[in-house]
Amino acid sequence: MKASQSALNLIGRILIVTLFLPAGLSKLAGFEGALAYFASLGIPAPTFALIATIVIEIAGSMALLLGFQTRLVAIVMAIFTLLAAVTGHAYWAAPADAVFIAQLLFFKNIAVMGGLLVLASAGAGSFSIDGRKEAK
Repeated sequence: MKASQSALNLIGRILIVTLFLPAGLSKLAGFEGALAYFASLGIPAPTFALIATIVIEIAGSMALLLGFQTRLVAIVMAIFTLLAAVTGHAYWAAPADAVFIAQLLFFKNIAVMGGLLVLASAGAGSFSIDGRKEAK
């Protein structure tokens, strides 16, 4: 990967992290409220699901930011994002006055999945822990 491609890759990783890291930190800081929200969605084992979500959002963000195990982490986060889209933004089951926003958020998640899958395919580039390992 050329230096310019690695730079764009790094910028892309940073931008993806701006979605997941604040979300994970916010759930951690407002754990009880997030737990009530998860339960209201009918998510089975909401405490476990919330803890798993926080770990994926925070640890996954840090791994993407550093470019550590990028391909694997991007795939895990793409699957997580699909699950979040289906459980959290089910526009097909939303009340009529909430369909537009739910659909917008659902397809935002689908687009984010696209970026994560491209990242899984391309790898992290040379400005990353993965890139330094490959250079050795």
